[in-house]
Amino acid sequence: EVQLVESGGGLVQAGGSLRPSCAASGFTFDDYAIGWFRQAPGKEREGVSCISSSDGSTYYAGSVKGRFTTSSDNAKNTVYLQMNSLKSEDMAVYYCAAARGCSSDYGGPIYYGIDYWGKGTLVTVSS
Repeated sequence: EVQLVESGGGLVQAGGSLRPSCAASGFTFDDYAIGWFRQAPGKEREGVSCISSSDGSTYYAGSVKGRFTTSSDNAKNTVYLQMNSLKSEDMAVYYCAAARGCSSDYGGPIYYGIDYWGKGTLVTVSS
């Protein structure tokens, strides 16, 4: 059974940090790029970051660049999203997804062929 399980969300004050994780199972982890997305109430889901399985390249949305860092522990089939200097506008449900690849352009990460989604973890930022 394919699973992507997010954890590590929670409540944090503005300016604080969180590090959600995405644990993958049931598919060949090394064949996929793992992206993070978020969806705030009343807004569309947006791509936040991606880490490529082929070479470890990382890509970020402009709104999080310099504050968020994604990394992968291939031995644990787990991807992390280190979120620093959190702002109220970062508050959302964060999802991870397995894509066949990713890259970026001026608009942020581009995801190719998303096959699997997690169920999300809630990040709440208090001001």
